[in-house]
Amino acid sequence: MLRAFTKALLFITSAELGDKSFLITILLSMRHPRGWVFLGTVLSLTVMTVLSVVAGKLFSSVNPAYLRYGSIVVFLGFGFKLLYQGWKMSPQHQTKELALARFEVDKSEQHLGDRPTVWKIMVETFTLVFLAEWGDRTQFATFALAATNDRIGVTMGAIMGHTICAAIAIFAGRSIAGKVSRRLVTLIGGGLFILYAVISMFEVPS
Repeated sequence: MLRAFTKALLFITSAELGDKSFLITILLSMRHPRGWVFLGTVLSLTVMTVLSVVAGKLFSSVNPAYLRYGSIVVFLGFGFKLLYQGWKMSPQHQTKELALARFEVDKSEQHLGDRPTVWKIMVETFTLVFLAEWGDRTQFATFALAATNDRIGVTMGAIMGHTICAAIAIFAGRSIAGKVSRRLVTLIGGGLFILYAVISMFEVPS
């Protein structure tokens, strides 16, 4: 369980920084009480993690060798895709990413009214972060890790990693918004996927 926890924690913490849900959390924390935004973000990412782990667990009856090689293919596929995207990414991409996140937040804010309640802030945060995270590389990574590792360890590690990134976005996001290199984060994410694929190749099944 400890090995699965460590894998998920390190992967999520490294891959989640600077992505779309991270930017949305920063923007929301600039407009609403940070405590409620933090709670809404963590709840959203926790639900996403549990869903991903459950999806991975559904494949637990599959031959372990198939799961292992399947996860290797997934990690390699995403790894090379992210490396290619990062290599081709222009300096303007980061500005566009932040502008897109701001557009989605602005659109959502129109439904809150002049004096939004705590409940509305929580629902807005939960929904925006959940939609931003759906289909994200960390969701597929959590799924693949859960399919081949201890599910409790993966769940705890992934939630801890998401919580750390949410805390960074909430409490340090105002000073780093727009300064985190999206290209660098994408390249690092691609490298992590390939690294985990290589580790899975030589790892002795537990």
